[in-house]
Amino acid sequence: MVQNKYSDMRFAMQHDVISYFMHLVRIDSESLNERAVADILKKDLESIGATVEEDDCHKQTGGNAGNIYAYLPGNVDKSPILFCAHMDTVKPGKGIKPRIENGTIYSDGTTILGSDDKSGVAEIMIALKRIVDSGTDHAPVEILFTVSEEIGLLGAKGFDKSRLKSAFGFALDSHQVGELLIGAPSQNSYKAVVHGVEAHAGVEPEKGLNAIRIASEAIAAMPMGRIDFETTCNLGIINGGEATNIVPNKVCLYGEARSHNPAKLERVCKDIVHALESTVARYAEQGARLEMKCEKEYEAFRVNENDPVVKMAIKALQNLEIPYQAVVGGGGSDANIISAIGLPMIITGTGMDKVHTVHENIKTDQLLKGTAFIEELVRVYSEG
Repeated sequence: MVQNKYSDMRFAMQHDVISYFMHLVRIDSESLNERAVADILKKDLESIGATVEEDDCHKQTGGNAGNIYAYLPGNVDKSPILFCAHMDTVKPGKGIKPRIENGTIYSDGTTILGSDDKSGVAEIMIALKRIVDSGTDHAPVEILFTVSEEIGLLGAKGFDKSRLKSAFGFALDSHQVGELLIGAPSQNSYKAVVHGVEAHAGVEPEKGLNAIRIASEAIAAMPMGRIDFETTCNLGIINGGEATNIVPNKVCLYGEARSHNPAKLERVCKDIVHALESTVARYAEQGARLEMKCEKEYEAFRVNENDPVVKMAIKALQNLEIPYQAVVGGGGSDANIISAIGLPMIITGTGMDKVHTVHENIKTDQLLKGTAFIEELVRVYSEG
């Protein structure tokens, strides 16, 4: 049998969350390539007594690993409590070389660090190992490590959520420990293809119709950025043109809109569509045309601050003397997908900072606090 190149038989899952985190981020796991880290986590979950299964959602996503679902039995007669984190990272996430400097972990500056979301994974794993090793009575725990979160929450969408039996859950996927995200927006994504007319740019440009020019006029008319306190939109990708001596005949635009308010989300999407349609219409007689597709990615969720899942998180943080704040976030996460089935869930901080950049970092004391927070959550729930 060929040994996984990331498997180090000398490395044992310890109580040290910092070492475990450093181990995990060295394992390549960009979206759709989570196989190596999934294999490690399956083994480590089994080592603490969990029943572990991997689904086949990667057959739909085109990745090489499925979601990891684990059930850790308890000896307190209660419904389980759910902890969720995602295994994938954004790019550039290959060959990460973590380093510790003055109590903060960075990459070498050529890649992201991967604390989004391996800090959440590490804190869950080490907290549960400590609970099991201590012999403390506890309620059952469900663990869900998802794939392809960073490219549209694909793992959570593909997971059979009817399997979840937890009373409530926590997605470990935000910034400072003590940050409790009790709401997140809906998101729509759009793809627009602006068609022009191809021609030789030096010989007969007047016979062409520049699709980039048309798209640029439409973009200038689109809403962009922060629309109001609960609504944003962004054009993130533009593809078009083949050579400087060809009048381009096609441009593809990819963007998104988010809002906590369904009516505002619908309005901003209509404004985007109108900007494109009205611009292309001005050039229709010259051969311009538009293909447009706008799709719902996920629904917003909002949990009341008096809901048990929030009050329990606050109590655990208070017991640890960790400052907290309950806020509404601007990004989506697996919690959006899981909350949609009626399972109360909030997003909690792990310590990650400057994520999705090569300046990403996490303080070692945040990893320690995040681990202690999960331990305390299990204890408070089990005893409450």
